[in-house]
Amino acid sequence: MAEKLLFLTGKLAEKSLKKVLDQVQSNPKTPTFKYRIEQIGVSVAALMTPDLIARRLKVSGDADKVILPGLCQGDLTQLAVQYGVPVVRGPADLKDLPQYFGQAGLVPDLSQYSVNIFAEIVDAPMLSVEAIVKKSQLFQAQGANVIDLGCLPGQDFPHLADAVIALKQLGMQVSVDSNSTDDLLRAGHAGADFLLSLTEKTLWVADEVSAIPILIPAKPNNLPSLYRAIEMCLKFGKPFIADAILDPIHFGFANSIVRYQKLRKKYPDIQIMMGIGNLTELTDADTTGINALLFGIISELKINAVLATSVSPHAVNAILEADIARRVMHAAKQDERLPRGYSKGLLGLHDRRPFTYSADEIKEIALLIKDPNFRIQVSESGVHIYNRDGIHQALDPFALYPHLDVAEDASHAFYLGVELARAQIAWQLKKRYVQDQEIDWGVATMAQPTQPKAEHRAAALKAKRKLI
Repeated sequence: MAEKLLFLTGKLAEKSLKKVLDQVQSNPKTPTFKYRIEQIGVSVAALMTPDLIARRLKVSGDADKVILPGLCQGDLTQLAVQYGVPVVRGPADLKDLPQYFGQAGLVPDLSQYSVNIFAEIVDAPMLSVEAIVKKSQLFQAQGANVIDLGCLPGQDFPHLADAVIALKQLGMQVSVDSNSTDDLLRAGHAGADFLLSLTEKTLWVADEVSAIPILIPAKPNNLPSLYRAIEMCLKFGKPFIADAILDPIHFGFANSIVRYQKLRKKYPDIQIMMGIGNLTELTDADTTGINALLFGIISELKINAVLATSVSPHAVNAILEADIARRVMHAAKQDERLPRGYSKGLLGLHDRRPFTYSADEIKEIALLIKDPNFRIQVSESGVHIYNRDGIHQALDPFALYPHLDVAEDASHAFYLGVELARAQIAWQLKKRYVQDQEIDWGVATMAQPTQPKAEHRAAALKAKRKLI
């Protein structure tokens, strides 16, 4: 039996919603459903609230599910109780309904992953124990499974044991990376869980402590020496993780990928680590794309752990990006799908569908406006601003200013200036723009309080009405 869906919307979106739903229904690949639209008397669907909906729509009729605009804010629990059926949010833009139905309206499950993140504090010897704890808590919040304390050549680290103990007392897993066997022994005796990086010549350290060794070649690019260290661990049943070492671009990067492939082929069941900082830190490119590509390789090679760093300013979100990338690649691999449509977290500078409305469609919407409040939308043609007095389009907000008549209305002018600047940036970068919403920069987008913005807009509109 076809599912009966009730869509709630506002005056301006009603016509467009019906057109999109008819388009969705005509697609033979879409699950069969019947729909009904209720326009509940607000101009803008995003301004609907659960309380307003509950007052204006007492019952949901024979609907099996009620779907609200994606930008509708508030707790939907009480509505579900009132209607006796599930109440959910659809996509933020009604033009995304075809994709919403194509994925059965389900949010991809990104709760699982198969790669552990070792987040390295590269300057640990230079930091106090308190500073190490603070940075570790930040990395842990970004998705790190293990905190790696990096030791610096020739730099004393007298508080190494204290740092390990402090992190362990907070329930964290800890690794220590050093070329000094003395450092590694101290870390192991203090309770470190992992030791980086042991070779066949220093593997004896692992016999002195219970920490799991991370094995590397005794000399750069020397896989046979890594194989010998692996065989020693396998012979004595000692847990370990092997790392073939990822080299920077133009210093052996391509060959190092081949080494990982050879390592996995020779040992299909062992734990393998890849240190990804040599690419994210040492390449002047946005780390979102680098992490996406690296974790694609990591997924195919069944690599189990990464050593990630967040040192350079351009790599400030590298740990968080690694967390998103590992989840996306795991889900796509489980689903046997391309890694598309799982998350926008790594789409920092562009969107897959930035312009959901054409210039002609925006003009049609503008003809329905009967009030003086400005609406702003972006199409492939540029930035559009309109109210009951007409519609204007430009690529530069300064070209729009003469049409706005806000010279005597500082509050409204400020609001429109902010929104038009966002719209221009969105058009330039091919990002999705929604009025009164922050541009979504993927992992770089931080949650911001919305009340001051809402209060300002309300004050600006009130001042505008007084001038009319």
